[in-house]
Amino acid sequence: MLTHFIRLQWKSFFRSASFSSNLFMKILMVFFALYFAISFAVLGGIIYFLLEEELGLKPFETVNKFMVYYLAMDLLARYLLQKMPVVNIKPLLYLPFNKSKIVHFSLWKTILSFFNIVHAFFFIPFAVVLLIEGFDALQVIAWFVANTALIFCNNFINVFVNAINRIFYVVLGILIIMGTLQYYDVFDLTLWTGSIFQGFYDLPIIALIPVLLVIVFYQIAFRYFKARLYLDSGLAVKQKAANTEQLDWVNRFGSVAVFLKNDIKLIKRNKRSRTTVIMSFLFIFYGLLFFSGAIEMYDGPFWRMFAALFVSGGFLFSFGQFVPSWDSAYYPLMMSQNIRYRDYLNSKWWLMVVATMVATVLATFYLYFGWDVYMAVVVGACYNIGVNSYMVLWGGAYVKTPIDLTSNKKAFGDSQAFNAKTLLLTIPKLVIPMLLYGLGYYTLGPIYGYGLVLLVAILGFAFKEKAFNIIEKVYKAEKYKTLAAYKQKN
Repeated sequence: MLTHFIRLQWKSFFRSASFSSNLFMKILMVFFALYFAISFAVLGGIIYFLLEEELGLKPFETVNKFMVYYLAMDLLARYLLQKMPVVNIKPLLYLPFNKSKIVHFSLWKTILSFFNIVHAFFFIPFAVVLLIEGFDALQVIAWFVANTALIFCNNFINVFVNAINRIFYVVLGILIIMGTLQYYDVFDLTLWTGSIFQGFYDLPIIALIPVLLVIVFYQIAFRYFKARLYLDSGLAVKQKAANTEQLDWVNRFGSVAVFLKNDIKLIKRNKRSRTTVIMSFLFIFYGLLFFSGAIEMYDGPFWRMFAALFVSGGFLFSFGQFVPSWDSAYYPLMMSQNIRYRDYLNSKWWLMVVATMVATVLATFYLYFGWDVYMAVVVGACYNIGVNSYMVLWGGAYVKTPIDLTSNKKAFGDSQAFNAKTLLLTIPKLVIPMLLYGLGYYTLGPIYGYGLVLLVAILGFAFKEKAFNIIEKVYKAEKYKTLAAYKQKN
């Protein structure tokens, strides 16, 4: 039975509608996986010496102290990015398969996830370094087994609480609060948790507790899914009371008002769109990595403009790249109506413009790092509105990935959102403003770098109608291909 399931998954992978069209992206994802694996391996190999020689800390004790944050970040990353395999079992539910075997196969499939394997590239080199430094072999193995078991605990916790949004918000809130309290020396959580992880080494028998927890969480996840493995219950659509909203204040936008109302309701009512808004808000703080001087390699004029574009354009990039996929559930109905494409595109454009302006206002705290830093944010916002707003709309015409609004998976993006055309459109979105700023910075000074980027943004405003004429033609040319793609289920 297991080999039969594996054959089905193998055929599903190679026969999928997106395999040939996104082969380049799949290869690119493999390189990204190798990059993270190598990064984790390097970190595991050097962190002991980095903590000891550069920071003067006790390496093993320090790693144990912050392991609680490592596991918490792992759980959050899984919640946002890890793809659950449960959806793939739908075609098997009405076939004469043993339901227990289906659930066991699906859960074991998660064990082979990259989110589990990548941690081995950190823990194994770090454990080898501990052995080289004279730590007891049996105790190091016990510590390694305990932490690996906790990683798998995260895997099964994520499996059965993945659909519960409040778990994500609670964990994120606790992580932010604990991190803030520790930063300001109010309460140090690591003083308590560090002793627990240190105990896995000092008293190896304790390492059996995480192993037992893995078994417990596996059983909970197994029973949870087996109890819901029915077409009339597990796949049933949850009914909710409908609340009507007039949103009369949007009427001032004229003919695009009806589309703006739809977008506002879509964002408020659906899981995927709400998660995208949250992620775009977090992009506002992305600039701290570049403007605070925390990471030396990010200190440079090119990186400054790169960060400024994302600080103000988080919503623009995350929401805009999936136009019109946000409307994929009812896009065929929309295309059968007598609507103007220009009004539809304008509504998306206005939504991104308002979001960019709000993000720019919220980012005023960057004035703490100097007026020139906030000027970069403002100039980046102008470029986002004057140029990048057209680019993401244009690129969206080639993204034919239907979106499941009830799921928040892939809130950062989808592999099918990238193809040769969308990759080419990243050049004017990111590379050109960085080059313009660098050109002005190295020739006449930073102010002239900002001036060059701002000049291109103003030209973008001036040629808005011309740009929309081109975008509208592209959407009309891709209309029927998009409609056909939205019918694909695999």
